[in-house]
Amino acid sequence: MKKVVLTLAIAIGLFSCDSVKNVNTSSVSQAATLLGSLSSNSTVQQITSLFSLLDTNNDEAISSTEAIGSVADNFNVLDTDSSSSLNLSELTGLLGLLK
Repeated sequence: MKKVVLTLAIAIGLFSCDSVKNVNTSSVSQAATLLGSLSSNSTVQQITSLFSLLDTNNDEAISSTEAIGSVADNFNVLDTDSSSSLNLSELTGLLGLLK
């Protein structure tokens, strides 16, 4: 229940941010829902789907402004190459944090 409430709060917060007014809010909402459903048993395919939904500018990387929820909370831990963005391989590290 807490995950659902947190996911909805994040989605609502994102809808009201000026920095994401030009972002497809449907993708952000889908990403928030998917992120809330992830567990340590989730698959790489689910992470790949999350990556596609979060990469709103289609530059093959997730910036800190595109990250939401636990991805945003753990951004610096996941950014293993300190590039200030996450590639798919780095985002896959989220599975290890969900244990």
